[in-house]
Amino acid sequence: MRPGHIDLYNFITPVVNMNSTNNVPAGATRMERDILCLTVSEPTRAQLRAYGKHGGTHCTLDDLTATKINDTDVFWWHRTTSLDETSREALTSIAEQIRPFLEDGGGLLLTHGALEGASILGIETYDPDVTQHARADNDGYLLRRAYTSHPLFDEIDALRPGETPVSSGVATYYESLMPHDADVLAARQADGTDKYAQKSILRWGVGDGRVLGIGHGLNFERESSVQQKLLSNAVSYLAGGETEPSPIGRPKGRQEFSALRDTVDDAKHRPAYHFTPPANWLNDPNGVVQWNGRYHLFYQYNPAGPFHDTIHWGHAVSDDLVHWQDEPIALEPDPDGPDSDGCWSGCFVDDDGIPRVMYTGGDGCDQLPCLARAEDNTLRSWRKEPTNPVIEEPPAHIDILTSIDWNAEFRDHCVWRADGDWYQLIGSGIADEGGAALLYRSPDLHEWEYCHPVLTGDWRETGPMWECPELLRFGDDTVLHVSDYSNVWYFLGPYNTESDRLEPRERGILDHGVFYAPQSFTDDDGRTITFGWLKEDRDSTAQWNAGWSGAMSLPRVLSTEAGRLQVDVPSEVTDLRRSHQSFEDVTIHPDESGHLPGVSGDTLEIRATVNAERTGEFGFVLRASPDDQERTVIRVRPQYRELVVDRSASSLDDAPADQNHSMPIRLTEDGKFELRCFLDRSVLELFTADAQCLTSRIYPTREDAVEIDLYAENRPVTVQSLDVWEMGTMRPSTSIKD
Repeated sequence: MRPGHIDLYNFITPVVNMNSTNNVPAGATRMERDILCLTVSEPTRAQLRAYGKHGGTHCTLDDLTATKINDTDVFWWHRTTSLDETSREALTSIAEQIRPFLEDGGGLLLTHGALEGASILGIETYDPDVTQHARADNDGYLLRRAYTSHPLFDEIDALRPGETPVSSGVATYYESLMPHDADVLAARQADGTDKYAQKSILRWGVGDGRVLGIGHGLNFERESSVQQKLLSNAVSYLAGGETEPSPIGRPKGRQEFSALRDTVDDAKHRPAYHFTPPANWLNDPNGVVQWNGRYHLFYQYNPAGPFHDTIHWGHAVSDDLVHWQDEPIALEPDPDGPDSDGCWSGCFVDDDGIPRVMYTGGDGCDQLPCLARAEDNTLRSWRKEPTNPVIEEPPAHIDILTSIDWNAEFRDHCVWRADGDWYQLIGSGIADEGGAALLYRSPDLHEWEYCHPVLTGDWRETGPMWECPELLRFGDDTVLHVSDYSNVWYFLGPYNTESDRLEPRERGILDHGVFYAPQSFTDDDGRTITFGWLKEDRDSTAQWNAGWSGAMSLPRVLSTEAGRLQVDVPSEVTDLRRSHQSFEDVTIHPDESGHLPGVSGDTLEIRATVNAERTGEFGFVLRASPDDQERTVIRVRPQYRELVVDRSASSLDDAPADQNHSMPIRLTEDGKFELRCFLDRSVLELFTADAQCLTSRIYPTREDAVEIDLYAENRPVTVQSLDVWEMGTMRPSTSIKD
């Protein structure tokens, strides 16, 4: 930035431009020389109020000269209306002068309607999609956890620093769009309601210069202390008086994502060895693949914050399936394309060595299949097909389910090749029937012919809409799994290749908890490996406050044995193990505690075998505080063939859900109960025999809620063996090389 210093006097005493060789004339103030406030013509009353209090002299865009530019450290343009044609033409005429000023270290502040000027100046690719008078009585700022350390928010200590009466001017922000080039520092709060999607405080970098946009919340008739501090900080920052925090910068690469992880750490709840986003929002796994020996995990990602909106494709890579490194964003919505509202779930396609992905593009009320091709084998950069969407409408001759949001429920993809043709499943629903997996056929991935549903469910049992369908082959067995908003159902049986329909003989639930929208791939060893999204189970306010949302399950290996589905954890997960404690023949007596001396922690793997043939209820107590105010109990009830995760005392906070999760269990032939438990702060993944899985989320508040114990009711129970490992982290110790 341009060298200079900030002298805060009253509210703002602007920066002295140390590069200027001109002396300040007699009678001139430093404010008159160093902050130049812009207008199109004569300043409006609102501009005079703003500039008179906090700016310096004003200058019309037509009168902006090279001398004035050189004598200025920060330009400020405040506007209470949208840009009209005259304003746009005037701004266009000075763009070539402003750009070198910024690249050389100058600062620019655009407030309210002037935020529309960022794209005209070539600072931002996309225009804000909302400029309107605020539809609220009061509004304020909603800071993002990832950027609370930004100099703009110095001495502003709350994520919600309070509201003020709205001004008479317009507010400008990005709502359905994510700005292409800006970091979103804060969103909007209106009448006490968090407006996560209204992205209104933005930061750009232009060469050595800095640009800030504040699209709402400034009221120069009724100023608040927060507004005064915000503008004071803005001028100081734009003049180069503060260091840029490390997570800043777009597009983000490994370094910026690593800094985001360090900033949004959340040591009580953010999993350590399950994959989570660098910050912000994560949901479905997409395009999972092992390509040229390296594992790639793509996923639904919102870079604007921890809420579902403006979905991009995040990307991470691993050489061992358990340690992951962040990569740049792979796909982002195109405001002028068929994916303007989001690049939604899809799958990887190996097109004779050409890496492609098929994904759902969201555009208004339409959801349609789109295709993209990787530009190299790192899978970092992708080029979308110019002919997207590759299917222009759902099949017209069947009654596809509609909803208040969508013209047709028609999304998510599974693609494979057989006998020279491509086949694709798309998730959907048939009105008054149930969820459906619709089959399409194509010779070339571009021209698709609708065939029929591979399978249709009963809406009363397996839901009216099936998301994320996936067809998996295991010799003579085929598994179709679908997600119905609540459960992941699987259907197992032979696939009739003549009729191209599944003939299920069995159905079940793949996981009895928060596991959702799984996606699989076949690795180089021939294993079918799947990941699923682990939903958060706390309210949206808590997710925003944490700064992150969503986790991936551990990788799971799917297979069939004797015609039944099997689920296991791959051997690579053992590479995460650290310290180990082992117990044998531990007898648990009712009304006693302290059965596992020295065992505690919140990132553990636990394996247990219990003689449960003639026992009453027993179980495991996890993440317990010393006084048991917080505790999560895994209750095993052999007589009912049931396992229950009791979350009634898991947290002292009201934000998390506290209802129980449960699943059926089956003892071994000799009456043993076997459990494999992965505890990772807020994640609890449980695996028992017979492909029974349950994933739950817990959010203890106390630092000392780390104790582990066993319990029994009514009669003693013997634990034949119990092993506990402290687990490491999913972040690699050294950078993964290309």
